[in-house]
Amino acid sequence: MGCVDCGSAEVTDRRDRTAQGYQRFRCCACGRGFNERSSGVLNRTQYPSDVIALVVMRRLRYRLTLRDLAEMFLIRGIVFSHEAVREWEAKLAPVLAGELRQRRRGRGGRGRRSWHADETYLKVRGRWCYLYRAIDRNGDLVDTMLSEQRDMAAAQAFFRSAKSATGIVPDQVTTDGHGSYPRAIRSTLGKRVKHRNSAFKNNRLEQDHRGIKGRIRCMRGFKSFTSAERFCRSYDELRNQLRPRVRHNQHVPASRRRMLHLRRAATVLAILGAG
Repeated sequence: MGCVDCGSAEVTDRRDRTAQGYQRFRCCACGRGFNERSSGVLNRTQYPSDVIALVVMRRLRYRLTLRDLAEMFLIRGIVFSHEAVREWEAKLAPVLAGELRQRRRGRGGRGRRSWHADETYLKVRGRWCYLYRAIDRNGDLVDTMLSEQRDMAAAQAFFRSAKSATGIVPDQVTTDGHGSYPRAIRSTLGKRVKHRNSAFKNNRLEQDHRGIKGRIRCMRGFKSFTSAERFCRSYDELRNQLRPRVRHNQHVPASRRRMLHLRRAATVLAILGAG
């Protein structure tokens, strides 16, 4: 392990450990002391990384409030407040979303080149905002973006973000009847991209909106645009990571669902723990 300050590989192990049991080190070059978590965002927290990772994953995945999580872990003898959960989410959710977003870049076959794009409504500080979302023909996530406006600039920004997230230019994009989409598709994705304007053919995305809408129902809205944007993106990335299907309406046996969930949840916990 290299020094987190000067990068030197000449480090020595110290006999004592941190209160959470993490190994301490000292750099022979600059003399700075550090531990196994010094380079991450959880360095100053008083709880083990695996506990915090589990709290954040449950916060994003399940319909639980901040206080629900504090009560669940209190039964196991782990005491923290709901504000601690909020702080951990703010630190680790962007790390998880960024890593999962990077891992799915450029992946996928032919189905990834057919997109379904639409927006849904969320309330932030008592005002309606617009959550732009897109999935491909197989039901996998393309991208998500929260915007305060529903106009040409927002649609163009969303398609630029989607192209950057996937590393793919689609062959076809299906949207509803909003007037900003045709020009936004031509200007950001190119004139060769076929645009289908059909509310009926976009039903699979309308049904997919139920995930985020059902998850935030117990939260009674968001207090800030930043927290809403962070949560929505992290939730969609985690939901897509734990999705057992590889194509739309595919039947997956229960045994395989359990195996896939355990494997992919372990990957998520490893990302959060290393954050």
